[in-house]
Amino acid sequence: MTLVREWSAIIAAWPLREDARAAAQARQLIRGALTALGLQSDLVDDAVLMVSELVGNAVLYGDAPFELVLRPEQDELHVEVLDGGTINPVMRVAGPEEEHGRGLAIVCEVSGARCGCRHDVPFPTRDGVYGKSVWFAIPRRGQIAVPCFSGDSS
Repeated sequence: MTLVREWSAIIAAWPLREDARAAAQARQLIRGALTALGLQSDLVDDAVLMVSELVGNAVLYGDAPFELVLRPEQDELHVEVLDGGTINPVMRVAGPEEEHGRGLAIVCEVSGARCGCRHDVPFPTRDGVYGKSVWFAIPRRGQIAVPCFSGDSS
């Protein structure tokens, strides 16, 4: 994990595995970080669900490398899943028998449509690497004390 000194820009950034185990890794990381920041358990659970959906999509449809980033904004925390791909994610309507196709709709619904996609985003833990960021926001309920860290920690 990389914790960045300029925490007003990034709280934490984690490189993720480049296989199907990335979603489990990301769920554990975001749960730990948001719990440590004092977010309410319902918000943490929502964020874990949305991270799982976005990382799953990145692994299935995006390109490596993959990264999970937590950023503070005005009254929200933005959670981003970066991948090396350039193709925009597409929300679609899945039929009742389909196993895939609901992830972005779930993220849109759970986040209250506070989600999106950006391109040419630098990977915080990889110098000179840029990719696509698919993100969602969750509200900050109450004050969150964000520590100031520097350097790498595992």
